[in-house]
Amino acid sequence: MTTQLPPASDPLLHELRRIADALERLKPQTAPKVDFASADAFVWRPDTRQLVAVPKVNKVEMHLLRGIDRVRDLFNENTNRFARGLPANNALLWGARGMGKSSLVKAAHAEASHHAAKTGSGALKLVEIHREDIETLPTLMALMRDAPCRIIVFCDDLSFDSSDTSYKSLKAVLEGGIEGRPENVIFYATSNRRHLLPRDMMENEKGTAINPGEAIEEQVSLSDRFGLWLGFHKCSQDEYLDMVRGYARHFDLPIDQQSLEHESLEWATTRGSRSGRTAYQYIQDLAGRLSVKLEQ
Repeated sequence: MTTQLPPASDPLLHELRRIADALERLKPQTAPKVDFASADAFVWRPDTRQLVAVPKVNKVEMHLLRGIDRVRDLFNENTNRFARGLPANNALLWGARGMGKSSLVKAAHAEASHHAAKTGSGALKLVEIHREDIETLPTLMALMRDAPCRIIVFCDDLSFDSSDTSYKSLKAVLEGGIEGRPENVIFYATSNRRHLLPRDMMENEKGTAINPGEAIEEQVSLSDRFGLWLGFHKCSQDEYLDMVRGYARHFDLPIDQQSLEHESLEWATTRGSRSGRTAYQYIQDLAGRLSVKLEQ
């Protein structure tokens, strides 16, 4: 007996196809396999569940980071231990804007990765996750758990607004989840806030809670998940000038010291701040006026 199919225009067939398409979309998607050997750094794209290779990382040489000697040494030591397969802490770099927090993360990765390649101790990769994608961090961690390398996951300018609850996902991933952080992964974040949450959010929680102390503990415990807290503070005039001179020497800019110092101080005054970022912005302007290309 031959079964006749309904014609293509039949409403029943159309409905069946619609249901089949909907079921296909609900099917769990397999994450694409990551070729970690293709690059030293990657950016996480949660919409496609992919790690996109970064051919060249925008970074500053370690020796150009001035005025942060103590935190630089502590951070490098933590990163190098992790690269060697030894215990190391998640790190929160917090404090003044433009003082080299994100630059230190990228520079430390570059140095540790280079040393690991020379000694054959295993590859070290850098993966950046954007602040707005932090809720997908558990998915990213699962993707990296069996990676054949050690990985620094980096989130720049991390903070949370009053209505944002994604910080709870971050807490679980860092230490509190049943699986815990993968042994081959460490999490580094930079922020202008020590506790990552706005003060008014913490005060509101305290004022409306039945037990105000417990509300504050819930908020502050996010920062406690970072074993290493490193504070970056505004630099002095001498430290600022040291940064400027270091950049000028590195890029071999033809300018006398007196003019360099006078111009750079005037530049900082017009911007109302002294920082590593301000120093580099002055150097960019100076190089442009001198027709010198800044090769990293």
